[in-house]
Amino acid sequence: MWPFICQFIEKLFRETIEPAVRGAHTHLSTFSFTRVDVGQQPLRINGVKVYTENVDKRQIILDLQISFVGNCEIDLEIKRYFCRAGVQSIQIHGTMRVILEPLIGDMPLVGALSIFFLRKPLLEINWTGLTNLLDIPGLNGLSDTIILDIISNYLVLPNRITVPLVSEVQIAQLRFPIPKGVLRIHFIEAQDLQGKDTYLKGLVKGKSDPYGVIRVGNQIFQSKVIKENLSPKWNEVYEALVYEHPGQELEIELFDEDPDKDDFLGSLMLDLIEVEKERLLDEWFTLDEVLRGKLHLKLEWLTLMPDASNLEKVLTDIRADKDQANDGLSSSLLVLYLDSARNLPSNPLEFNPDVLKKAAIQKALKSGKKINSNPNPLVQMSVGHKAQESKIRYKTNEPVWEENFTFFVHNPKRQELEVEVKDEQHQCCLGNLRIPLSQLLACEDMTLNQRFQLSNSGPNSSLKMKLALRVLHLEKQERSPDHQHSAQVKRPSVSKEGRKISVRSQMSASPGTGDSSTAPSTPVMGGCDNKPGVEERAQPAEASPQGPRDLGRSSSSLQAGSTGSPSHVSVKEPTPSIASDISLPVATQELRQRLRQLENGTTLGQSPLGQIQLTVRHSSQRNKLVVVVHSCRNLIAFSEDGSDPYVRLYLLPDKRRSGRRKTHVSKKTLNPVFDQSFDFSVSLPDVQRRTLDVAVKNSGGFLSKDKGLLGKVLVGLASEELAKGWTQWYDLTEDGTRPHVVT
Repeated sequence: MWPFICQFIEKLFRETIEPAVRGAHTHLSTFSFTRVDVGQQPLRINGVKVYTENVDKRQIILDLQISFVGNCEIDLEIKRYFCRAGVQSIQIHGTMRVILEPLIGDMPLVGALSIFFLRKPLLEINWTGLTNLLDIPGLNGLSDTIILDIISNYLVLPNRITVPLVSEVQIAQLRFPIPKGVLRIHFIEAQDLQGKDTYLKGLVKGKSDPYGVIRVGNQIFQSKVIKENLSPKWNEVYEALVYEHPGQELEIELFDEDPDKDDFLGSLMLDLIEVEKERLLDEWFTLDEVLRGKLHLKLEWLTLMPDASNLEKVLTDIRADKDQANDGLSSSLLVLYLDSARNLPSNPLEFNPDVLKKAAIQKALKSGKKINSNPNPLVQMSVGHKAQESKIRYKTNEPVWEENFTFFVHNPKRQELEVEVKDEQHQCCLGNLRIPLSQLLACEDMTLNQRFQLSNSGPNSSLKMKLALRVLHLEKQERSPDHQHSAQVKRPSVSKEGRKISVRSQMSASPGTGDSSTAPSTPVMGGCDNKPGVEERAQPAEASPQGPRDLGRSSSSLQAGSTGSPSHVSVKEPTPSIASDISLPVATQELRQRLRQLENGTTLGQSPLGQIQLTVRHSSQRNKLVVVVHSCRNLIAFSEDGSDPYVRLYLLPDKRRSGRRKTHVSKKTLNPVFDQSFDFSVSLPDVQRRTLDVAVKNSGGFLSKDKGLLGKVLVGLASEELAKGWTQWYDLTEDGTRPHVVT
């Protein structure tokens, strides 16, 4: 199939991407692809998972492990600036979900095919002529991260590509399904956390400044920081949409805030299928085995009801019947499908001259633009303080968007949906409308699907939308006194490297207050708020893949937000590390000589160089290999004072400096304890073909002769148990071969 897929990709570049780039910016009007060759190496599907439980009988759900490493030749040109650039190679690794639904009793048996990524794929692009491209106005912020965000807008949940195979299939319903449920997370408190802060160069142990990072799919929330407390109380609430719960997990990580790099305090992972079964969990959870501590959570699985029969009870439970605020716990969810608009006015002066700014008219006249040229329409929607915005459609008065948006609603009896169609080109309003949400309560299935007449617009201007209101209902199950919940804590994928930047660039949730046993008065709402005065620890816009302007966007754009910056291919290959013992075989010879000196005619034990304890696990959710270095025992002494050991890691065959990971140095000990976690960005199929190179080395002082190798182990990663992970002791040897696993 690959040659025919290549034909489709070339057509996509020339007929869809090229016109879109030309229309996006005046500086890009002469943009064109001069060559599109995706290469001879086809896309690989390294594994397929089929879900047989918790799925509808009229659908088939497949997860495909996608891997593409292609030597492409994609050349582009911008004639206006005499600029030429291109792409030499592309790598894409990720999990693609394919849904076949509905299954029908007639050929072709499948009504439609939907394709999307559950989370952002790992993308690496090797550019040529990138510096020329970045000199062009409007492109100076171009990066792999931005390109990945563009892909996410089309292919990462809740966005998807749907191919109808039968005309009767409701395409809008398939392309933008209503969420499976809402997870309400009460992030209450923790106890017995580790003190990570130290004073007087480590001589005095301090406390920690803990905060939590909560993930559900691509939705990310961050709690406030509690200063100098090992048993912090947060009492915050978050609400997250759950679209595809088979395979989705709730992941929580705790960190100690520091000025430079935040320290990892522990984590846990819960399967959402188990949470859905229990409906309500109010438990203390033990954090992972690496570090001590426990976490108190209250989790509520809220189902979406298409009728208002229990709305009054829900409003009473969340106290929405007593206050007049538009913020607080949500009683319902509004799902909005923005389809298209018709007969938008071409000349805003004809129907509404007051809304067109004088500055916009003067700017248009100076640039030679006609006021009556076709607009660049976009739609802004808001419910209460939450505002979201559609994509821009260029030079048309009959735009088609086909976009989906969701809003958490505090009280649908009192709130309304405000919609405004704007012209991005002339910075003016093309029409607006207001829809009281109480109107939906009286509709069948609380759903409206129609064309709405726009106010302050042309005589026949209309906007086609589908609105569905769903009441959030907590089904409380009767439990026997000795009932034990079935929710299992999974081993977490721990990551410390780069967490601070990647998390804080996306925070859009606001911390709430309130007692853990009652509904807070100002909780964090589903990641859509961006209220003034809210503490937001975000990095500068130019360093963030998602600037401040985008923080208040929809849950769909939040879910398209990055969960961690991918590692990009550098145009210049880094030089191999000078400190690498792989490039210094002398280190192995010195170690063997030292062993012979230690023997002195006596027989050494089975582990003459000592042992190291490691936890190895691959996190499919983040596409990373996670390695925890716990401790070593019975190391050899490098001098009379013992040794100053540290551990160095490589994921072979990568021997670059950027691929090296190191623990801290433990002074004057033969039994060091590290308990440090490291990760490598690599897919599961790829990592199973690689080897983990672990070396225990002696640090010594600056210019000391006591630097050297204490022992090595080469860990094969081809095991099928890698996804679950393992913790084991390994014998250290001179060159890492013949490792003996100690049970």
